[in-house]
Amino acid sequence: MDKLVNKHRSGRLRSGIILFFVLMLFWLMLSSQLRIDVFVIGTIVALVIVLLYGDGLSFLTELRLTPKAILTGFQYYGYFFKELFKSNFKLAGIVLSPSLPINPAIVKVRTRLQSRMGRLMLANSITLTPGTLSVEMDGEWLYVHWVCMETADIEQATARIVSGFESYLEVMYG
Repeated sequence: MDKLVNKHRSGRLRSGIILFFVLMLFWLMLSSQLRIDVFVIGTIVALVIVLLYGDGLSFLTELRLTPKAILTGFQYYGYFFKELFKSNFKLAGIVLSPSLPINPAIVKVRTRLQSRMGRLMLANSITLTPGTLSVEMDGEWLYVHWVCMETADIEQATARIVSGFESYLEVMYG
């Protein structure tokens, strides 16, 4: 039991330290000054935020801060915007078509992501891409409303909806 408590405390301490340094980095970039009073105010505000919201900003604390993960983050956003662009045009074509060729359905897909934040990012990426909407997350399963269902098979639907985003998020969050 003591090991579990110590592990939780060390994880929370690590999260708090990372959050503090990220907040200070943003503070210093936004203030664009390295005066002592600016630094002291930033330190006080960052400490208060860490004490109040130590676990609340988990997308920063669960992010792997390795060079590969940071590079993958840029690649992820490139992939996301490419998919956003493609799906906007596809959905516009469907809406403008006189026959309105839709086949709406809720499909069940699986994710390999273990991180809570990675799964949340995946669900948000799916939702922000026109034509799909994350409806529910239940462990490794996501239920997605798909405007033009191409397949009801879990593996094929996972490959079409999830796999592209997941390959980047797995490196970034695990």
